[in-house]
Amino acid sequence: MKAEQSQQQQARRPKGAMNSLATNFFHLRNPWTMAWWSATYPGFGHISMGNYVSGFLLFFWEMMVNTQAKVNMAILYTFTGRYEMAKEIADNRWLLMYVLVFIYAIWDSYRLALQFNQLAILADRNEETIQPVSVSFMEINALDRRSPWAAVAWTTVAPGLGHIYTHRIPTGFFLVIWWMAIAHYSFLFQGIQFTALGLYEQAKAVLDPQWLMYLPSIYGFAAYDAYVNTVEYNRLFEKEQVMFFKRKYQCPGFKMPTKAEAEMYITGSFEHSIKLELAITELEQRGIAPDSICAIPMNSPQKNVKMFDTIHRADGMSMFDLPTVLGTIFMLFGTMWGYMWTWGPIIWSLIGLFAGAALGFAIKYVYYRLYAEKQPRAGKTTEVMLIVGCQRAEAEMVERVLAGHLALSIGRKE
Repeated sequence: MKAEQSQQQQARRPKGAMNSLATNFFHLRNPWTMAWWSATYPGFGHISMGNYVSGFLLFFWEMMVNTQAKVNMAILYTFTGRYEMAKEIADNRWLLMYVLVFIYAIWDSYRLALQFNQLAILADRNEETIQPVSVSFMEINALDRRSPWAAVAWTTVAPGLGHIYTHRIPTGFFLVIWWMAIAHYSFLFQGIQFTALGLYEQAKAVLDPQWLMYLPSIYGFAAYDAYVNTVEYNRLFEKEQVMFFKRKYQCPGFKMPTKAEAEMYITGSFEHSIKLELAITELEQRGIAPDSICAIPMNSPQKNVKMFDTIHRADGMSMFDLPTVLGTIFMLFGTMWGYMWTWGPIIWSLIGLFAGAALGFAIKYVYYRLYAEKQPRAGKTTEVMLIVGCQRAEAEMVERVLAGHLALSIGRKE
């Protein structure tokens, strides 16, 4: 364990690092997407890339200067045709300062994404990975497979919960705390209550647009970032497990079934999971020698569809980026125009969110259908093939162990 940690620290181009509070690592990102999230709210692009100090400071700056300059109110009046009111409410003492840092946040997030993509490529070419478990007296953090859609579902309950689910604690608690503050100052829950009762005019009167207009950006970013980070954590888990199997369970002395000394060979197919490692260690406890076990990670061409192949693009798992971008835009316009329409900003913001997300998914689906070389197959696929050499009397025991740890299929060769 200590030797692996020392090796990780000495890596010239490390993949990342893990501690008890978070896992921070390099993976490919679309620089334009990072720039977009910095445009929706300065700091979000940096937070998504793991630059917490820069991201949090830019977030505080946006909250303070935007509120003082009344930028959100000016945007609301502009897009609802009340141009003179927009001119009157904007405070130029703060507005000009706002523009300078706003542009810097967009530029810097784009620049960092390009730089981090290059570092991610170098780490992958050097087959660098990270230590999969970190234990301290405060927290335990372990790489494991998680559901991206579960992260999104918890994010819809409260932005930040999806990040806590994936153990990205700094981002999670930061978003939860600020969402609570913004919900309080915007009178969000009072507005929801009036809207649910059909009291739309009361909802319009109680909701504070200066604070309410922060929420579309926060919800959109939180959903996108929770989804993408969960996907990338799963990939990192698979990569680390693949390297572990290659190092420990691909013994040069392992004899394949065609030239076997074992009486029988049991094969099992698995997805990448901790269950697989539990199965292997249980077999070793039951007397199967490590050099009689061979784990072969599979590389499915259907699984690794290469939609984007340069450092200026994401690495293929980007079905969620356009829906969240368009959902955020439509939600913001629904919030603004909802003050002028019958149902109020709450209902129209939700309509905008679902309409934008649906349009984004439709565009991505058409794009993939037209330009993707191959589509991923539905259902579970074999990701690791396990071959166990054993004696005839041990065969049933081996099969029970594999079946008890969720093998997708099991075969036997005498």
